Amino acid sequence: MISARGLSRRFRTKRGAVEAVRGVDLEVDEGEIVGFLGPNGAGKTTTLRMLTTLLVPTAGEATVAGLDLRQDPLGVRRRIGYVAQAGGADPACRVREELVQQGAFYRLPASEAQARADELIGRLELEGLEDRAVKSLSGGQRRRLDVALGLVHGPRLVFLDEPTTGLDPQSRANLWTHVRGLRDGAGTTVFLTTHYLDEADALCDRIFVIDEGRIVAEGSPDGLKRRVSGDVVTIEVADAAQAERAGRLLCDGAGREAGIREVSLAGQTLRLTVERGEVAMVAVMRSLDSAGLTLGSIAMARPSLDDVFLTLTGRSLRDGETSQWKGAA
Repeated sequence: MISARGLSRRFRTKRGAVEAVRGVDLEVDEGEIVGFLGPNGAGKTTTLRMLTTLLVPTAGEATVAGLDLRQDPLGVRRRIGYVAQAGGADPACRVREELVQQGAFYRLPASEAQARADELIGRLELEGLEDRAVKSLSGGQRRRLDVALGLVHGPRLVFLDEPTTGLDPQSRANLWTHVRGLRDGAGTTVFLTTHYLDEADALCDRIFVIDEGRIVAEGSPDGLKRRVSGDVVTIEVADAAQAERAGRLLCDGAGREAGIREVSLAGQTLRLTVERGEVAMVAVMRSLDSAGLTLGSIAMARPSLDDVFLTLTGRSLRDGETSQWKGAA
């Protein structure tokens, strides 16, 4: 659905040239929800604006919805939906009027535009709001209307730029449900930019992480977390002496066999960073039992995308080291 190679965008300012996007390569398959994750200023919106024909790339090429971005930008616009970060609804218009008018912009016959407006009002839970002025809607209602406006012409590909910025948690969760419904109910491909790590984790089949204009990682949320940060296994043993013995044991051959990257100790608790938590837990329990060590409890947790981003970019320091003892397997 999207194939881009070497997409770049340079802006000229009084202080000189600014490289906002520096050679982005990406592929998006039909029916995926793909997230473009990065902090403000990373190049997310600039890349999105290039893919939606609102900015001409300085360099690179792309096909979007089967059409060449440079050769047929009008054709691309006909095939995609775009929901801007700031929205596009006229505050003075009424909800149904705005949807029907959007259909007219895409040259839908009047009866089809009316039918499409009714369908989207139902699908995006806008019933009862049809005759309300846009300016009277809540933030969540307005964002659902923005999404509906991007879907009036039935695009196969929808771009959502920071779709839940400024919404309260309940409205965000509600919109997430509707975004999933685009793919699950209609097979729509969704490309969304976000700086909310939990949003990318909850919604996306795959994620592209962008920083300083370059893609620094790509993969499923689970795959990224496992590859970059690993899982964390926490173990409680009988006392500090046994914890010390267990730590030494797991930094030796037993740890390498279990895929342990790092072992840290605090009192009678060991914290293991491992390749695959479910595999490591079995190997760790077997090793501790063979060594005659008493296991009190064992638990596994996956890292967050926040951990992934910090690892990839190094922009933030991790929590200060509080362990009494630390070693690498």
